[in-house]
Amino acid sequence: MTARIYKPARTAMQSGQANTKDWVVDFEPAVPRQVEPLMGWTSSFDTRAQVKLRFDTKEEAIAYCERNGIAYQVSEDKPAARRAISYSDNFAFRRRDAWTH
Repeated sequence: MTARIYKPARTAMQSGQANTKDWVVDFEPAVPRQVEPLMGWTSSFDTRAQVKLRFDTKEEAIAYCERNGIAYQVSEDKPAARRAISYSDNFAFRRRDAWTH
């Protein structure tokens, strides 16, 4: 059983930082999923794949895995590249193209 420790990225529908501050411990599936022949649903007998644990810090998540003897892999988070955008820049004289709606 291997766990993955990571900080989740924000969704495409999200402009803020909600649900991205916690560290998540996610377990990799031990057995592959299988298709149930009667209904065609995808199922698995591995219930650990459904578990997601949230921690405030990366160190807490690592300590949890070490305390319980779980092999883990840490994925570092990349800082978001932010551009400073000002509304007044739309009307600046140094603007190269014409401002249109």
